[in-house]
Amino acid sequence: MSNLIPAITVKNLAFYYGTFKALQGVSLDIYQKQVTALIGPSGCGKSTFIKSLNRIGELEADVRIEGKVEFFGQNIYSSRVNTNRLRRQMGMVFQKPNLFPMSIYDNVAYGIRIARHCPKSELDGIVEDAIKGAALWDEVKDKLYKSALGLSGGQQQRLCIARSLAVRPKVLLMDEPCSALDPIATMKIEELIDSLRGELTIAIVTHNMQQAQRVADFTAFFSTDESRAGQMVEFGTTDQIFNNSLDQRTRDYVSGRFG
Repeated sequence: MSNLIPAITVKNLAFYYGTFKALQGVSLDIYQKQVTALIGPSGCGKSTFIKSLNRIGELEADVRIEGKVEFFGQNIYSSRVNTNRLRRQMGMVFQKPNLFPMSIYDNVAYGIRIARHCPKSELDGIVEDAIKGAALWDEVKDKLYKSALGLSGGQQQRLCIARSLAVRPKVLLMDEPCSALDPIATMKIEELIDSLRGELTIAIVTHNMQQAQRVADFTAFFSTDESRAGQMVEFGTTDQIFNNSLDQRTRDYVSGRFG
């Protein structure tokens, strides 16, 4: 790992929803242009963690954060940080597609139009490149001005990825992006993740152990117990976590003995 450079460095992060402590003492590097999987049982804080990385978690409830999250060296919880800009640089794909009730084209163009004025000819190229980047162009190129809500679930999820890619993020965060999809649509999302490897930094929450093994370079295992809030138990290369983990809790989880 010595030759890898972190895109995100998390230092002793604790995250509270009101008085409930959802995360405790998490420290983790997410490396540039690598895929990092976040695994663990339900309620262990994986989704809270990923939402803390671009500060989208604070839109949901009364939250409090302790510790530090650095994005290319800048503390994202500094009062000087522009959260809109931060969220453009760290795109987010959710468990269920969250498209707008507008055309395929307008969904992808939405973030660009908010960020800056863009001539139509330039915008057309950006939209096309983003949809191609999400491996969706051949399926939708003849219906760009039809409602995005008419697409299949898997196509909608790839369009959400295209919408994130359009604003040229440095990081793509994915919170169980395949949990509502069938196996064929899941395979296409995994192929897309693989095609983006080396271009973007990707962090993905998944309950699917086989998916983590297929797509991730690194894996972090989160857990919780009665005495401690969500905590990161172990982090390492995906091969090490699944085949030579150091903590018994990790071994029990990846082998299916609990969780």
